[in-house]
Amino acid sequence: MSNEENKVTEEELDQIIEEAEKVEAAAQEVEAELEEIGDEKDAKIAQLEAALLTSEAKVQEQQDSVLRAKAEVENMRRRTEGEIDKARKYALNKFAEELLPVIDNLERAIQAADTENEVVKPLLEGVELTHKTFVDTVSKFGLKEINPEGEAFNPEMHQAMSIQESPDHESNTVMFVMQKGYELNGRVIRPAMVMVAK
Repeated sequence: MSNEENKVTEEELDQIIEEAEKVEAAAQEVEAELEEIGDEKDAKIAQLEAALLTSEAKVQEQQDSVLRAKAEVENMRRRTEGEIDKARKYALNKFAEELLPVIDNLERAIQAADTENEVVKPLLEGVELTHKTFVDTVSKFGLKEINPEGEAFNPEMHQAMSIQESPDHESNTVMFVMQKGYELNGRVIRPAMVMVAK
């Protein structure tokens, strides 16, 4: 090859530069498109991440709501059980209060009876048996007598009708029970009426 053949004409050189510029412009366009696609991808990823966070927050909120609802139901169940238990225990409260005068009257009849009189003895035995049966029956349902003679005065269970000085009793001790008290399943339905020593 001669020198002349190796020489590139200006025209060819311009053509090569022009093509190189076109290739570079096309490469820049492709790069811009890829960048745009990357930006779109990043935006889409950010959007999806935000949606995921929102969904997770909703799920957490719903789980909290479910836990609160469960706790509320459990509390309601406990309250209801407690109320049913109280209703069962104290359903007889009013009825028991109405029976107390009957017990009192049977006890008064026994105390007033002349135990020496042979004619009265069979009648007294019948009243005592009736009293015992009656007391045993009501005690099965949780009714207990409060007879605190000689015990320390307790304002929750006793009602002081009078206070007297007594050398034979310690201060604040029940000297005498005027009327027995009663409790139903641990709840006082009538305090014992007492005389207290000072």
